[in-house]
Amino acid sequence: MRELNVVISGFDHYDGVEVNPAVEVPKAIAEQGLGVSSAPDDPLEQVAVTVHAVSIPVSFAKAWPTLLEAIEQAKPDIVIATGLKRTSRGILLERCATNLMDAAKPDADNVIPPRRPIDPEGPAAYWTRLPLRSILRDFAKHEIPAALSSDAGTFVCNSLFYHLLNWSAGQERRILSGFVSLPIVNGRPHERGLSIEQQTAAVDDVLRESVRYFLQPSSSDILLG
Repeated sequence: MRELNVVISGFDHYDGVEVNPAVEVPKAIAEQGLGVSSAPDDPLEQVAVTVHAVSIPVSFAKAWPTLLEAIEQAKPDIVIATGLKRTSRGILLERCATNLMDAAKPDADNVIPPRRPIDPEGPAAYWTRLPLRSILRDFAKHEIPAALSSDAGTFVCNSLFYHLLNWSAGQERRILSGFVSLPIVNGRPHERGLSIEQQTAAVDDVLRESVRYFLQPSSSDILLG
Protein backbone atom coordinates (compact mmCIF):
# COMPACT_ATOMS: atom_id res chain seq x y z
CA MET A 1 0.00 0.00 0.00
CA ARG A 2 1.29 3.44 -0.92
CA GLU A 3 1.92 5.90 1.92
CA LEU A 4 1.33 9.65 1.68
CA ASN A 5 2.09 12.40 4.19
CA VAL A 6 -0.08 15.49 4.49
CA VAL A 7 0.42 18.70 6.46
CA ILE A 8 -2.65 20.81 7.28
CA SER A 9 -1.92 24.16 8.90
CA GLY A 10 -4.03 26.84 10.55
CA PHE A 11 -3.35 30.13 12.27
CA ASP A 12 -3.32 29.87 16.04
CA HIS A 13 -5.09 33.01 17.28
CA TYR A 14 -7.47 35.69 16.06
CA ASP A 15 -8.55 38.51 18.35
CA GLY A 16 -12.19 38.23 19.33
CA VAL A 17 -12.61 34.69 17.97
CA GLU A 18 -13.65 32.24 20.67
CA VAL A 19 -13.69 29.09 18.53
CA ASN A 20 -11.02 29.22 15.86
CA PRO A 21 -11.75 26.81 12.97
CA ALA A 22 -8.19 27.26 11.67
CA VAL A 23 -7.02 25.44 14.82
CA GLU A 24 -9.90 23.07 15.44
CA VAL A 25 -10.40 21.77 11.90
CA PRO A 26 -6.78 20.76 11.14
CA LYS A 27 -6.60 19.10 14.56
CA ALA A 28 -9.83 17.17 13.92
CA ILE A 29 -8.66 16.02 10.48
CA ALA A 30 -5.33 14.83 11.91
CA GLU A 31 -7.14 12.89 14.64
CA GLN A 32 -9.78 11.23 12.43
CA GLY A 33 -7.51 10.60 9.43
CA LEU A 34 -8.76 9.94 5.93
CA GLY A 35 -11.09 7.08 6.84
CA VAL A 36 -12.16 4.26 4.55
CA SER A 37 -13.71 4.77 1.14
CA SER A 38 -16.98 2.98 0.38
CA ALA A 39 -16.19 2.56 -3.33
CA PRO A 40 -14.10 -0.54 -4.15
CA ASP A 41 -12.46 1.09 -7.19
CA ASP A 42 -11.61 4.32 -5.37
CA PRO A 43 -7.84 5.02 -5.48
CA LEU A 44 -8.11 6.01 -1.81
CA GLU A 45 -8.40 2.29 -1.06
CA GLN A 46 -4.80 1.86 -2.17
CA VAL A 47 -3.17 4.50 0.01
CA ALA A 48 -2.41 5.09 3.68
CA VAL A 49 -2.50 8.80 4.54
CA THR A 50 -0.88 10.32 7.61
CA VAL A 51 -2.06 13.84 8.47
CA HIS A 52 0.04 16.27 10.51
CA ALA A 53 -1.67 19.36 11.95
CA VAL A 54 0.33 22.49 12.74
CA SER A 55 -0.73 25.80 14.27
CA ILE A 56 1.17 28.87 13.18
CA PRO A 57 1.24 32.49 14.37
CA VAL A 58 -0.46 35.32 12.46
CA SER A 59 2.97 36.84 11.91
CA PHE A 60 4.69 37.93 8.71
CA ALA A 61 8.06 37.02 10.20
CA LYS A 62 7.13 33.71 11.86
CA ALA A 63 4.29 32.11 9.86
CA TRP A 64 6.29 30.64 6.98
CA PRO A 65 9.30 29.53 9.06
CA THR A 66 6.91 27.71 11.40
CA LEU A 67 5.14 25.94 8.54
CA LEU A 68 8.43 25.19 6.79
CA GLU A 69 9.78 23.53 9.94
CA ALA A 70 6.71 21.26 10.04
CA ILE A 71 7.10 20.51 6.33
CA GLU A 72 10.77 19.60 6.71
CA GLN A 73 9.89 17.21 9.54
CA ALA A 74 6.89 15.56 7.86
CA LYS A 75 8.19 15.58 4.25
CA PRO A 76 4.63 15.84 2.93
CA ASP A 77 3.23 15.08 -0.49
CA ILE A 78 0.33 17.50 0.08
CA VAL A 79 0.18 20.73 2.10
CA ILE A 80 -3.18 22.38 2.82
CA ALA A 81 -2.97 25.74 4.60
CA THR A 82 -6.08 27.21 6.21
CA GLY A 83 -6.97 30.59 7.64
CA LEU A 84 -10.00 32.48 8.91
CA LYS A 85 -12.04 34.84 6.71
CA ARG A 86 -14.48 36.49 9.10
CA THR A 87 -16.68 38.02 6.38
CA SER A 88 -17.20 34.78 4.45
CA ARG A 89 -20.51 32.93 4.48
CA GLY A 90 -18.87 29.64 3.54
CA ILE A 91 -15.64 27.95 2.49
CA LEU A 92 -13.41 29.93 0.12
CA LEU A 93 -11.01 28.07 -2.18
CA GLU A 94 -8.13 30.43 -2.87
CA ARG A 95 -6.96 30.35 -6.48
CA CYS A 96 -3.97 32.66 -6.44
CA ALA A 97 -1.17 33.89 -4.15
CA THR A 98 0.15 37.33 -5.05
CA ASN A 99 3.68 38.62 -4.47
CA LEU A 100 2.67 41.54 -2.25
CA MET A 101 2.54 42.49 1.41
CA ASP A 102 0.23 45.44 2.04
CA ALA A 103 -1.04 45.34 5.62
CA ALA A 104 -3.55 47.85 6.94
CA LYS A 105 -3.34 46.46 10.48
CA PRO A 106 -0.57 44.98 12.63
CA ASP A 107 0.11 41.25 12.79
CA ALA A 108 0.48 39.22 16.02
CA ASP A 109 3.91 40.80 16.55
CA ASN A 110 2.30 44.26 16.37
CA VAL A 111 4.17 44.88 13.11
CA ILE A 112 2.87 46.54 9.96
CA PRO A 113 5.46 45.78 7.29
CA PRO A 114 6.07 48.29 4.51
CA ARG A 115 4.22 47.73 1.25
CA ARG A 116 6.58 45.59 -0.79
CA PRO A 117 6.92 42.29 -2.66
CA ILE A 118 7.12 39.13 -0.57
CA ASP A 119 9.99 37.96 -2.77
CA PRO A 120 11.60 40.68 -4.93
CA GLU A 121 13.02 37.95 -7.18
CA GLY A 122 9.82 35.92 -7.40
CA PRO A 123 6.99 35.91 -9.95
CA ALA A 124 4.02 38.24 -9.52
CA ALA A 125 1.73 35.37 -8.54
CA TYR A 126 1.33 31.61 -8.26
CA TRP A 127 -1.75 29.51 -8.95
CA THR A 128 -2.93 26.94 -6.42
CA ARG A 129 -1.94 23.32 -6.98
CA LEU A 130 -5.16 21.86 -5.56
CA PRO A 131 -7.90 20.30 -7.76
CA LEU A 132 -10.54 22.97 -7.24
CA ARG A 133 -13.11 21.60 -9.71
CA SER A 134 -13.36 18.19 -8.07
CA ILE A 135 -13.36 19.78 -4.60
CA LEU A 136 -16.29 21.99 -5.58
CA ARG A 137 -18.15 18.93 -6.90
CA ASP A 138 -17.74 17.24 -3.53
CA PHE A 139 -18.90 20.38 -1.74
CA ALA A 140 -22.04 20.45 -3.89
CA LYS A 141 -22.81 16.79 -3.14
CA HIS A 142 -22.44 17.43 0.59
CA GLU A 143 -24.31 20.77 0.49
CA ILE A 144 -21.34 22.75 1.79
CA PRO A 145 -21.59 26.47 0.94
CA ALA A 146 -18.42 27.44 -0.91
CA ALA A 147 -16.99 29.74 -3.55
CA LEU A 148 -13.81 30.42 -5.44
CA SER A 149 -11.73 33.37 -4.25
CA SER A 150 -9.42 35.21 -6.62
CA ASP A 151 -6.72 35.65 -3.96
CA ALA A 152 -6.09 35.57 -0.22
CA GLY A 153 -5.66 39.34 0.16
CA THR A 154 -2.36 40.95 1.11
CA PHE A 155 -2.09 40.09 4.81
CA VAL A 156 -0.41 37.10 6.49
CA CYS A 157 -2.67 34.49 4.81
CA ASN A 158 -1.50 35.56 1.37
CA SER A 159 2.12 35.86 2.49
CA LEU A 160 2.06 32.29 3.81
CA PHE A 161 0.28 31.05 0.67
CA TYR A 162 2.87 32.70 -1.59
CA HIS A 163 5.82 31.30 0.38
CA LEU A 164 4.21 27.85 0.27
CA LEU A 165 3.68 27.87 -3.49
CA ASN A 166 7.10 29.39 -4.09
CA TRP A 167 8.63 26.57 -2.05
CA SER A 168 6.52 23.93 -3.85
CA ALA A 169 7.61 25.23 -7.25
CA GLY A 170 11.25 24.76 -6.29
CA GLN A 171 10.96 21.12 -5.23
CA GLU A 172 12.25 18.32 -7.45
CA ARG A 173 9.37 16.02 -6.50
CA ARG A 174 5.71 16.80 -7.12
CA ILE A 175 3.95 18.38 -4.14
CA LEU A 176 0.36 19.61 -4.08
CA SER A 177 -0.27 22.74 -2.05
CA GLY A 178 -2.97 25.34 -1.63
CA PHE A 179 -4.92 27.55 0.74
CA VAL A 180 -8.48 27.31 2.05
CA SER A 181 -10.18 30.18 3.90
CA LEU A 182 -12.65 29.13 6.58
CA PRO A 183 -15.58 31.22 7.89
CA ILE A 184 -16.45 31.90 11.51
CA VAL A 185 -18.01 29.06 13.48
CA ASN A 186 -21.78 29.41 13.44
CA GLY A 187 -24.28 26.57 13.53
CA ARG A 188 -27.33 28.74 12.74
CA PRO A 189 -28.60 28.30 9.16
CA HIS A 190 -28.93 31.26 6.78
CA GLU A 191 -26.35 33.28 8.72
CA ARG A 192 -22.71 34.01 8.05
CA GLY A 193 -20.42 31.12 8.98
CA LEU A 194 -20.65 27.34 9.27
CA SER A 195 -20.62 24.82 12.09
CA ILE A 196 -17.32 23.24 13.05
CA GLU A 197 -18.71 19.90 11.78
CA GLN A 198 -19.44 21.39 8.34
CA GLN A 199 -16.02 22.98 8.17
CA THR A 200 -14.31 19.74 9.15
CA ALA A 201 -16.31 17.89 6.48
CA ALA A 202 -15.27 20.52 3.94
CA VAL A 203 -11.55 20.19 4.66
CA ASP A 204 -11.97 16.41 4.63
CA ASP A 205 -13.34 16.80 1.08
CA VAL A 206 -10.36 19.00 0.18
CA LEU A 207 -8.01 16.35 1.52
CA ARG A 208 -9.74 13.44 -0.21
CA GLU A 209 -9.88 15.11 -3.62
CA SER A 210 -6.28 16.26 -3.28
CA VAL A 211 -5.16 12.71 -2.53
CA ARG A 212 -7.16 11.36 -5.48
CA TYR A 213 -5.64 13.98 -7.73
CA PHE A 214 -2.15 13.25 -6.44
CA LEU A 215 -2.62 9.57 -7.28
CA GLN A 216 -4.43 10.09 -10.60
CA PRO A 217 -3.81 13.59 -12.01
CA SER A 218 -6.37 14.90 -14.48
CA SER A 219 -6.60 18.32 -16.11
CA SER A 220 -10.39 18.20 -15.67
CA ASP A 221 -9.91 18.49 -11.91
CA ILE A 222 -8.20 21.88 -12.17
CA LEU A 223 -10.34 25.00 -12.08
CA LEU A 224 -8.66 28.37 -11.79
CA GLY A 225 -10.93 30.71 -13.71
